[in-house]
Amino acid sequence: MTGRRGTTAREDLVTVALTTVLVAGGITDGWAHSNLPSTLETFFTPWHGLIYAGFAGLAAWTFWLAYRVRADAPRWWRDGWPAGYRAGAVGVLVFGAGGLGDMIWHETIGIEVGLNAQFSPSHLLLVIGAILLAGSPVRAWWATAEHGLRTVTGVAALALATALTTILLSHSNAFLTDAPTREFVPGNAASNGGLDAAGGSVALLGVDAYVFTTPIIAIPFLLAHRRRPTLGAGAAIVAATVLFGMLMFEFPAPMAFGSLVAVLAALLADVIVVWLDAVRGPRAALRLPIAGAVHVALVWSGMLLGLHLDAGLRWPLEMITGIVVITAALGALLGGLATPPAAHRTPEPHRSPVMPEEKAQVTT
Repeated sequence: MTGRRGTTAREDLVTVALTTVLVAGGITDGWAHSNLPSTLETFFTPWHGLIYAGFAGLAAWTFWLAYRVRADAPRWWRDGWPAGYRAGAVGVLVFGAGGLGDMIWHETIGIEVGLNAQFSPSHLLLVIGAILLAGSPVRAWWATAEHGLRTVTGVAALALATALTTILLSHSNAFLTDAPTREFVPGNAASNGGLDAAGGSVALLGVDAYVFTTPIIAIPFLLAHRRRPTLGAGAAIVAATVLFGMLMFEFPAPMAFGSLVAVLAALLADVIVVWLDAVRGPRAALRLPIAGAVHVALVWSGMLLGLHLDAGLRWPLEMITGIVVITAALGALLGGLATPPAAHRTPEPHRSPVMPEEKAQVTT
């Protein structure tokens, strides 16, 4: 026998609230690693306590949703999971393994700081498990045709899960780089890609950050838009990602202002893609490639505009416009990959050709 097929929107709201606690712990822990490295002498810190409090609540809640239907599903650990929550249960196991490994690592090898912390295997396991857990309401939302509160919890969970992906990627997060505001003087750098030019290494790392961050903000948006157009989904994803980094690094200038304009640009992109769906229809050709290109192009145009208004852009015009073009092309490519196969579309009913003799019989 199988358990319940789905959760209610209010139950998903509980999951979102517990995920927020986990994310808050991740933000404070990232802040401590970035600003208080000299005080990190043990695994047992207040910010770790907040992380694991959120995890404990999420784990207990996720397993309770399956355990409570044990009367109808005696093997509840296999058959009792509500739609969207089975992967969350896997996330509990992954996060638990990462947490145990992290404690052993910290108490035996030491506390990672800076870039070391972002590549720690135990930290990577923690993030993977957290993303699986945080995504449960998203999968539950996609499994139903409900709107209202279900849409709110789905979008919120999607935004939180996306933000979690950036906790160990601040080294390549375009929302956290001021590279376009630093001087770059192109030179004769054909042999090494521009590293010898004035400001060359910073410029190249900045360009790479925009390209690297594009899939992070584009893929969740495209997956949501593929299933149902939702006004504000793209803006929520960008806003959560921005806020995560800004809080961790105490709203660094000029990136904070650039990120604010980027969020507003993402909201404009939401309006445009929802309007395009209303005009062109949900089965229009190149629907997702266009949505991906519009979303990415407007977000990075907004980011660059905000940087310019706050500190002034100092990159050559070719690089500034080229970033928008290359990332928009990447967004369109990701949209093409996210497009369902033609076989999934409703086919026209098949009609056998009618021979002249049959036509005559029909008319008579």
